[in-house]
Amino acid sequence: MDLASIVDSIYASGAAEWMRTSVKAMPIVEAIHVMAAATVFGTVLVVDLRLLGFPSTQRPFTRVSGELLKWTWAAFVVAVITGGLMFAANAPTYYVNTAFRLKMLALLGAGLNMAVFHTITCRTIRAWDQGVPAPLAGRIAGAASILIWVTLIFLARWIGFTKGYNFDVPQDVNLDFTF
Repeated sequence: MDLASIVDSIYASGAAEWMRTSVKAMPIVEAIHVMAAATVFGTVLVVDLRLLGFPSTQRPFTRVSGELLKWTWAAFVVAVITGGLMFAANAPTYYVNTAFRLKMLALLGAGLNMAVFHTITCRTIRAWDQGVPAPLAGRIAGAASILIWVTLIFLARWIGFTKGYNFDVPQDVNLDFTF
């Protein structure tokens, strides 16, 4: 089974049909998705800012991340479920949408950044947990995370205004810019 067949199966699912035929489903699911995504970004931002030393390094990183990341994961699960429902409703359109594909790549990048940080940089957490700046690798991970998540938000908004791209220039367009 190829990817296009899987996309078509998702589009033909009962959940997709419900999303397409219910007047209230899409706006409610989208609102929940946006709130969940905002929670993910907000909690990740606070943890990343702590990695960067803002507002200070006095609060232990383990405490900041421990208090917030449970909310991040809960909101992420909600965002994945609601995002999946929105995808299902228009799967063939999203499948070919460049902004959607870039968003998925950015999401993968966020996950890889987090995995590398937790696998490598967190090994030395006792040395920088409180009162000293995070190591350069931690600060880079925090800055990269913020950049990736801002990019992801930009791409998510871009999806709503695009239906894929056709870069062919129509024959009747005058591209002569001379005066």
